[in-house]
Amino acid sequence: MCSRRALHYVLKVGDRPSTIRFFRELLGMTVLRHEEFEEGCKATCNGPYDGKWSKTMIGYGSEDKHFVVELTYNYGVGEYRLGNDFKGITLQSSQAVANARQLKWPLAEVSSGLFEVAAPGGYKFYLEDKDQPKTDPVQKVTLAVSNLQTSISYWSGLLGMTIYDNDDTKKNALLGYADNQCKLELQDVGPVDHGTAFGRIAFACPKEELPHIEEQMKKENQKILTPLVSLDTPGKATVQVVILADPDGHEICFVGAEAFEELSQTDPNANDLLNDVSFWVIGYV
Repeated sequence: MCSRRALHYVLKVGDRPSTIRFFRELLGMTVLRHEEFEEGCKATCNGPYDGKWSKTMIGYGSEDKHFVVELTYNYGVGEYRLGNDFKGITLQSSQAVANARQLKWPLAEVSSGLFEVAAPGGYKFYLEDKDQPKTDPVQKVTLAVSNLQTSISYWSGLLGMTIYDNDDTKKNALLGYADNQCKLELQDVGPVDHGTAFGRIAFACPKEELPHIEEQMKKENQKILTPLVSLDTPGKATVQVVILADPDGHEICFVGAEAFEELSQTDPNANDLLNDVSFWVIGYV
């Protein structure tokens, strides 16, 4: 069994209260932890910003068994420009479809039993109108690429992902580290534009693999955005990460699994922490 695991995708949000409402009330996710930072991240986890920011982890269950979403909010930044790089997250939940209808949220059927919704900021989610599985409802993250075979060589050949499907006629491929994990779908769209809303996908691996990943990328003349570095979270575990960029500039974080397991413990007070800080900042939740 592969020792690497898909963890989360990072979305930068400009309207934190509306975004949280979308994830909690429409998608039916739970706030797992919330953290506040006084200055920008050494590994640019919040993007190229130096000021105060927050991180909210939200999903259908604990981070050790579910693929979740990391919402980063930079104080004072109310909007980001979308590119065509992030194509969406697909999840299986008839309850989310029902929630969208009840909330009168715009819902478009793109094929039989598959619906598209957009979170505040324009991020796309695709909802399969099926009973939510007992495992992880999040099925895949879809990213745009400019050359499918080049990207497959990178993600499979260099990063060790298994190819589950490769359809040249549809110009997409499905990859992953295990059958029971969220998959990565690559979709060939031509030139990739990351806008200012560009995100990041994260994976866990044993700590001892991190130097080898960095060395391999150097050997293959691939881009390393942040060499191996330790990141601190106030009052929580320090983790080591290496940040890479694929041939189209998609940011990829590999984090040491042992420390991340400690850092990512679900905080039973996370929802209240988020509500309190949102109220303090803008006067309502």
